[in-house]
Amino acid sequence: MPAAPIRIEDIAQHPHFRPLSRLRHGIAVDLRYASADNFVGHAVYDGIDCAWLRREAADALEHAAAWLHARRPGYRLLVLDALRPQRVQQRLWDELQGTPLTMYLAPPERGSIHSFGMAVDLTVLDPAGREVDMGAGFDEMTLVSHPDHEAEHLAQGVLTAQHLTERGWLRAAMREAGFHGIATEWWHFDYGDRDAVRRDLPRVL
Repeated sequence: MPAAPIRIEDIAQHPHFRPLSRLRHGIAVDLRYASADNFVGHAVYDGIDCAWLRREAADALEHAAAWLHARRPGYRLLVLDALRPQRVQQRLWDELQGTPLTMYLAPPERGSIHSFGMAVDLTVLDPAGREVDMGAGFDEMTLVSHPDHEAEHLAQGVLTAQHLTERGWLRAAMREAGFHGIATEWWHFDYGDRDAVRRDLPRVL
């Protein structure tokens, strides 16, 4: 039987989730869907506290941050999105229905790994606190954001070697901690096996 879902309003009392505010190793947080600074142009979290991850993903993110700091002192991870309740996933899907942008969203019936607290979107801050240049911004829904097109974009001059170096540092830190990237977004990482997550863990509504 699938695990019983959890309401986002009850997440603070759930022992399997950790707040992003208590993560160690200098992890910064700027949840873009809590403001208008995102690809739909308005806040979609609307007073909902989504600054959480499932405990195993949060622990792994701390490991990634520590790994990065040890090899690039002064550089920090910046979380841009973490737990995304199913109701928000549905709202985004409805808003983008009929546009090519739905390719960047998991269909609500299948469910986003974000809705289990097992996915995180993030970038890197330099020692001055500025976001490093990844060659494409967060939620820039174009091919330049796709890791699987990086070689072609480097050859064509769309991305530079420095862009790929910065993406490589982020990817290396996350992989070291057990996260897996995806082919279409340089900023997105899942923790754990996606099929097992959907099958075994409770979805947050």
